[in-house]
Amino acid sequence: MTRPAIDDIPSPCIGICRLDARGKYCVGCFREIAEIVAWPRAGAGQRRAILAAIESRREAARDRDPA
Repeated sequence: MTRPAIDDIPSPCIGICRLDARGKYCVGCFREIAEIVAWPRAGAGQRRAILAAIESRREAARDRDPA
């Protein structure tokens, strides 16, 4: 099985760049500031780890505020 190249892992940014009320993560992409800064230099493994963290935050936010 081949791993995706860095260029095959697009940025999760959706253009809604605003921090949550606690200033912890972006409410658009769910990345923390350090993850946003690291993304351009991150390798594929680090990007996959960031995406996994994003999904956990998204699920937690969904649990706190169900639509």
